[in-house]
Parts: sequence; C-alpha cells; structure tokens
Amino acid sequence: MSQSADILVHNPWQKLRNFTDARIGLGRAGVSLPTQAHLEFQLAHARARDAVHLPLDFLQLQTDIEQVYSGDVLKLNSKASHRSEYLQRPDFGRELSDSSADLLKDLPAQKKSIVVVVADGLSSLAVQKHAAPMMASLKSALEGTRLSIDSVCLVEQGRVAIGDPIGELMQARMLVMLIGERPGLSSPDSLGVYYTFEPQGGKHDALRNCISNVRKEGLSYEEATHKLMYLLLESDRRQLSGVELKDESDNGSSQLDNSSSSNLLIGTHSADKS
Repeated sequence: MSQSADILVHNPWQKLRNFTDARIGLGRAGVSLPTQAHLEFQLAHARARDAVHLPLDFLQLQTDIEQVYSGDVLKLNSKASHRSEYLQRPDFGRELSDSSADLLKDLPAQKKSIVVVVADGLSSLAVQKHAAPMMASLKSALEGTRLSIDSVCLVEQGRVAIGDPIGELMQARMLVMLIGERPGLSSPDSLGVYYTFEPQGGKHDALRNCISNVRKEGLSYEEATHKLMYLLLESDRRQLSGVELKDESDNGSSQLDNSSSSNLLIGTHSADKS
C-alpha cells in the first residue's frame, strides 16, 4: 500500500455524499482536510464570490424573458449606484432610484393581476440561468386561470423589499419576486421566489412567502411553480400572504378539491382594498 494511502483516512459518511451537495464525509489527512477536498473548497468559495460580484447581463436577460413574455419589460434601478454601495448599504437596495420611481408614477393608472419583479440580488448567476425558465413555467401554469402576468420589471442592484414599492406604484394585486439568493459553498446559483399579496412599501418580511433553492440541484422549476401556484390561488381566496399562509402544496389533505379550485379559477375578484 502506498504511503499516501496510509496517510489519508476516509470518513465512513462518504457514501452519503451521493445524496447531498453538503460538505460531509470529506475524510482527513492527519488533522487536516485532504488536498482534493481543500482545493474543492477553494473553488466553491471562488464561485460564491464570483456569483455576488459578477454583473448581471440585463440585455441578455431581457431578451430571454421576452421570448416567454410578450408584454413590455421595464428596466429599473435601486438607489444603490454601484455594486460596492449595494453590498455596503442594504437599505439602498430596498428603495427605487428617483428616476425609476418617476417612471412608474408616469405609467397609466391600471390595476394589475400579477407583477413579476426580477432582481440581481446576491447572485447574478442564479438570475441569469433560472429567471427566464422559471417565468416560462409560471406563465404556462397560469393558463386556464383568471390570474395573469400583467407586467415584468428588471431591477439592477435590488433586494427583496424593493418589490413592494414597485408593486404599489404599479397597482399590483400580487407580486412575484425572482431574485438571486446569497450563495452557499455548494449553491452559487440558487434562485429565490418571493410572493406578496397587495404589495405596499414598508411591508415586513412576515407578510411575504418564500420559495428557496430553485436550481438544477435543488428545487426544479416545476416543483417551485407547483408551490407558487398553491400560494397564488390560496392567497387569492384568503386575501393574504406571509406567515398566515402556509405552504401545504405537498399535503394531499390540504389541497383544494376540484370544485373549490374550479370556483376559485373562474370566480369574481373581491373588491380591492382602498
């Protein structure tokens, strides 16, 4: 047996790595990580940093989205003028720039069913890869319901809460936010989906629902859309979102039965709150 084989001690949990991207069962060489595991850690760390700092190609993203959505796609900015400011001042990423706010105020007054906001967040890689396919999946799922995507906005240097003033200014009944999540060492391209009923500036996180880890190695577009559709339809029925709206999409006993689902899809909207 070679000397290197004598030094390397394999972890009995190593076989469990076939079922997860988590950094488990790495083994050891003396008191340290094996060289291969250490190099993989450095690579994962570099990919996570790149995901945060890599600029999002908004022109390509707009082109990708326009292939699945035929309406106008608006380009907006937060108050963060560059990436460093975005990372150092999270509050700037939650507010619209004056020019973007003025642009939305100048739009014709028209109530909308669903407004989708796509923001770079903390992983431009996630948005570049997954936003357009996720939108295509959602658009397909909405066919045959009385809900529809009425507007799409792309936001540069945006955080989750920036969707609320956008939704309020655009008179959205429902807001769906697609945003790059904070990268992990095994997930630099994780897309987050946030949902808010009757968005208004200043709403807190407890009034939002979140679907996390949308990516090839995590939650598929189909699974994420299934959960989002449950939230949309239940929210439409119950007039709320957030902690009071639990995701029970995988609980067969909680699913809407055919009759109630049918009534929900073709029923009349309740009066909008003033």
